[in-house]
Amino acid sequence: MYIVCLDLEGVLVPEIWIAFAQAAGIPELKKTTRDEPDYDKLMQGRLRILKEHGLGLKEIQQVIATIDPMPGAKEFLDALRAETQVIIISDTFEQFAKPLMQKLGWPTIFCNTLEVSENGEITGYRMRVEKSKYATVKALQSIGFEVVAAGDSYNDLGMIQEGKAGFLFKSTPQIKEAYPQYQAFEEYGEFLQAIKKEIRP
Repeated sequence: MYIVCLDLEGVLVPEIWIAFAQAAGIPELKKTTRDEPDYDKLMQGRLRILKEHGLGLKEIQQVIATIDPMPGAKEFLDALRAETQVIIISDTFEQFAKPLMQKLGWPTIFCNTLEVSENGEITGYRMRVEKSKYATVKALQSIGFEVVAAGDSYNDLGMIQEGKAGFLFKSTPQIKEAYPQYQAFEEYGEFLQAIKKEIRP
């Protein structure tokens, strides 16, 4: 039995931190896992910048409410879920993901949790499990699933490399050049067909 594991940001929805950086006028927050492979270093930097500017969860959620899935993303996801089971595995947080999952038709998502104080300040974060994307694919394989994985960033490479098949979608030229063994797609139609070829007998 197959299961498809997809990244969220950059694959199905725009990057949340980039949208927030633009709305808040803080260019430093535009850095994502496409730019920084060390996730803890990236998040600690984000939390420091938020604290410096007096910004918290409420302000980020207000921006998230304005974000829509990428054009064609929901249709792609609906078509894929009609073929096989799909899990979105993301390094985003429960407090960010819910409105986006509603717009995508409530797919299953495995993500992380923010630590938030009573005044709304984001004080830290808790990863669901270390190397969550890679660990989730390994766990799914251990219970009998063949995994097809896809993403766009450095933090997706663990699950892409571990899966029976892996793809890059809307990735960066640097990542595509460094990992030429993985087919890279820019359009949902071609991407869907490539996944179907892997999961059909």
